[in-house]
Amino acid sequence: MQPYELSLTAAADAIRERQLSSVELTDSVLQCIAHLEPHLQAYVTVVAEHARRAAEEAERDIAAGRYRGPLHGIPMGLKDLIDVAGTATSASSRVRAGHRAPADSTVAARLREAGAVLVGKTHTHEFAYGLTTPQTRNAWDRSRVAGGSSGGSAVAVASGMATFALGTDTGGSIRVPTALNGVVGLKPTYGLVPRHGVTSLSWSLDHVGPITRTVEDAGVVLTALAGHDPRDPASLPTSATDYRPIADTDLTGLRVGVPRTYYFDHIDPEIEAAVRRAIDRLQALGARLVEVEVPMARYIQATQWGLMVPEATAYHQGTLRTVPELYQDDVRILLEAGELMPAGDYLRAQRSRALMRQEWARMLQEVDVIAAPTVPATAVEAGQDTITWADGTIEGVSDAYVRLSSPANITGVPSLSLPVGHDAAGLPIGMQLLGMPFGESVLLRVGHAYEQTQPARDLARAA
Repeated sequence: MQPYELSLTAAADAIRERQLSSVELTDSVLQCIAHLEPHLQAYVTVVAEHARRAAEEAERDIAAGRYRGPLHGIPMGLKDLIDVAGTATSASSRVRAGHRAPADSTVAARLREAGAVLVGKTHTHEFAYGLTTPQTRNAWDRSRVAGGSSGGSAVAVASGMATFALGTDTGGSIRVPTALNGVVGLKPTYGLVPRHGVTSLSWSLDHVGPITRTVEDAGVVLTALAGHDPRDPASLPTSATDYRPIADTDLTGLRVGVPRTYYFDHIDPEIEAAVRRAIDRLQALGARLVEVEVPMARYIQATQWGLMVPEATAYHQGTLRTVPELYQDDVRILLEAGELMPAGDYLRAQRSRALMRQEWARMLQEVDVIAAPTVPATAVEAGQDTITWADGTIEGVSDAYVRLSSPANITGVPSLSLPVGHDAAGLPIGMQLLGMPFGESVLLRVGHAYEQTQPARDLARAA
């Protein structure tokens, strides 16, 4: 096994025990990037020399007994919405050409303090306003989409071009690409991870979270990221928490909610079968299955778009009116549509969200986690615009991918996506676990319990 193939926790253990150096790990990841990046296009910018210098510094500190913890010396990618001092933050857009961040974002600063090694900034769908990341190719099949908007981060982790990465999630943009590329993605509770220094899409829906190869890895990264920052108005006071799950597969007494409706409507039969097998596995580990009814299901998509579209347009209003030609057509059209949305529609979406949060809180009092598919379809062919379901219903690809992930953004509850199999074409299938606000420890415990009963996952085969 090459160093770039190691999970974060396996690499951290090897570095701590002096069986592997940060320089060896970083060089291995950079070699992987050199080999795969021309084909997968996960990165906007690769900072190889910076990474080598940071790895050398980490190696010196560790040798001198100044070990900072499990992220020390670990190579990472950051979505190109996340500011790093002196480095371009382009949001994969011509609008931001030449922009360089004057200071670190909160999350970048926390990862730097933990000793993580930045290897590059990863592609996003322009300004995170899309679900495919068209520049980037799926790590399992280069003819298919990576998912978005954190497609670059997901592909980098799935292929070995980063040991972990960060993404952002406004309607599913961490969980969709991680499901499509067979890795783990966590959208934390709204307000748990600060967004200061992160380019916004929709301020009331945006989240920052980890993309990793294992659930245990996600807990390690979240531990470094979480915590209050007054520079983010939505950041909430929280106590320091170690989110790394313990190695325990006993789920006796845990209540797993299984939706009767919505999450299993209009989904690929292979996805439904794989997710239901995974749910049965949780039951075999001791969990009790409880059927739940998803509240206000008919209003979910209208509420998501009713919040996101006007907020995104408000953020971009200046450049939309001065340099509209610099935006990609699909993003510009959505931004222009936001200028036509009546204020009353936005206010009604806000009222709908308030009611939805109340109803979800009631539903989540009946269970400890909800288990459901992350996306209704595996990765579609690049350029494919629609999905046709068995009953003849035609749905836009972006609408389909956001449909099952957006409830967690509207309500602000945490959601963890993890791989639970592959379809007949060999494409990954994801299951998401949702829970009460600040219930990340429960989600990670359940996901880790499931993961421990499964064979170790290899890196993406397209790599």
